[in-house]
Amino acid sequence: MTDQHTTNQYGAGDIKVLEGLEPVRKRPGMYIGSTDARGLHHLAKEILDNAVDEAIAGYGKTITLYRTPTTDEHQKKAGKDVTIADEAITVVDSGRGIPVDVHPQTGLSALEVVLTKLHAGGKFEETAYQASGGLHGVGSSAVNALSSLLQVIVKRDGALHYQHYSQGVPKAPVTTISEAEAQALFPRAVEQLLSHETGTLIQFVPDPTIFSTTQFNHKTLIDVVKDRAYLMAGIYFTFVDQVEQTEEDYYFEGGIRSLVEHINMQKKPLHDVMYTEGFWTDDSTGKKIGVEVALQYNDSYKERMESYVNVIRTPDGGAHINGFRNALGKVLRDYADKHGLLKEKESFVADDMREGITAVVFVKMPSNDLQFESQTKTKLNNSEAQSAVYQIFKDGFTTFLEENPSAGKAIIEKIMLSARARMAARAAKDAVIRKGVFEGSSLPGKLADCQSRNAAESEIYIVEGDSAGGSAKQGRDRKFQAIFPLRGKILNTERARLDKIVAFEELKNLVIALGAGIGETFDPEKLRYHRIILMNDADVDGEHITTLGLTFFFRHLPEVVEQGYLYIAMPPLYKVSHGKTEQYAYSENERDEYIAHIRQGNERANITVQRYKGLGEMNPDQLWNTTMDPETRMLKKVTIEDAEAADTIFSTLMGDDVAPRKRFIQTHAQLANLDV
Repeated sequence: MTDQHTTNQYGAGDIKVLEGLEPVRKRPGMYIGSTDARGLHHLAKEILDNAVDEAIAGYGKTITLYRTPTTDEHQKKAGKDVTIADEAITVVDSGRGIPVDVHPQTGLSALEVVLTKLHAGGKFEETAYQASGGLHGVGSSAVNALSSLLQVIVKRDGALHYQHYSQGVPKAPVTTISEAEAQALFPRAVEQLLSHETGTLIQFVPDPTIFSTTQFNHKTLIDVVKDRAYLMAGIYFTFVDQVEQTEEDYYFEGGIRSLVEHINMQKKPLHDVMYTEGFWTDDSTGKKIGVEVALQYNDSYKERMESYVNVIRTPDGGAHINGFRNALGKVLRDYADKHGLLKEKESFVADDMREGITAVVFVKMPSNDLQFESQTKTKLNNSEAQSAVYQIFKDGFTTFLEENPSAGKAIIEKIMLSARARMAARAAKDAVIRKGVFEGSSLPGKLADCQSRNAAESEIYIVEGDSAGGSAKQGRDRKFQAIFPLRGKILNTERARLDKIVAFEELKNLVIALGAGIGETFDPEKLRYHRIILMNDADVDGEHITTLGLTFFFRHLPEVVEQGYLYIAMPPLYKVSHGKTEQYAYSENERDEYIAHIRQGNERANITVQRYKGLGEMNPDQLWNTTMDPETRMLKKVTIEDAEAADTIFSTLMGDDVAPRKRFIQTHAQLANLDV
């Protein structure tokens, strides 16, 4: 979607200066959120988004981001007294190029003003940018201030204009350089710049004295680039990682429609993707807001909502999401009433409409009016965005349902199924609560609880079977270790609503034992253990049971994972005996290394290797020494680095669709450990 408004003139007069740059290095967190890995990658986003802003304005069709190792030349440019990081980020676009003529207010080149003055940029003037990701115009200058070295080449007016900075300070005035000089500075990246009539190349090296880490993450950068490629339909994005020697191209003609299809790739859609776009005009100001919405329901039980303002992801939503939700409820209720799709006394609530929905809301609005809760831009506050999304989406979704009655019927049926399940789940959860409260506040009889009531020091082992449970109960430290034995494999909760989960006796008792509730009743303050440990046999069945446990927590108690309370125990695979000496090995390599060590002194040594197939094969002392003693055990902490990837994996491996699971197994078969 492109606004018909175009800008013929973009020069130094469009650059407005509001204040100086000094505060950035003193309080970097105020401008980029943090000085850890998240803040580091925020620098890359700021420079990339400047290039994307040009594309939003209708200028430039290609954007490339490079991750490159630094060289001695970078050190020379920054100065011998400046610390240089090992990596640099370079962004090249084919936009109009940052203005380089003399700025009327400062007498400096407009390029230097943009890169050295806080709150300076073309985004304060609607004549230059109708919509952009910049909130206060601090992006480029903040990156410059927090970089050991920043270099820029602007191709404009038939010439290449160059300047470089260290910690935000220009090392020389803007100069004109030759193509050969530019190629010497940027052997690969400058080729793209030279192939276009105009454009900008910016490279920065983050300052190691500011950031706790200066090593960029390959996966994070891919996500940043791919995110913007989905939003900017028809724009070519390339990510060149010269550190890991990879190159990837991204181009999505369908824009956010393609994004919805990608998210639902491992799910069963109920209808084709609904897409609508349009402009809404604020009657009081005359300003226009562009809106794009793509939506598709699937057969899952989870909501997936992605929202953006210009190129900024807003994970906490805000006004534009409020407008979407209000319109969604209005349209679906009107449609169900109009077509008689509800039985007598039936109704649904907002939570029912959110089950199984995947939606992307993309708003484009004048950058000088953007209002976020903070500089990190996670939640939009502009009330006019709510009105814009409400009107555009309401009209588009109404038309879609009228033109696609089968889709409308499928969506309403899905919602009503959710409503009925919600009522059943509420009754089942009430039963869980009643059991915990009214039956003498008793915990499940099978739980061997610990003595401590301090959740921070308490841990619970979830084990399968009476044999393993018996050894664990006898071997534990009763002061802080609780044991909860399961009978057989638990329910696969990937495809189960909450009513079925709390009706399943083993899971219901586990929820009661943990003490924090489930669903909307979950209260982290009531969680009785801050280490919840899945401990199962080191064989195929044990791995399956662990996977079922992970599925349950990921889908239905995600707060436990997010808070870092979920762990996987690592029992040994082997016991290697030599005379009176015993050594436990947790992998085949450890086993082989220990055996080789013994044979170095005696090639004919009598060595016995025992392969543990189950926890029940260990006596209580062995289980304590190898798997439960905090001084000697190994635990794997379960974290979610990539929620989207985790969602895909669980849907693939634990869902009903066999074909994707078969493809996954075939693809990853070489990684399987056939010994178990």
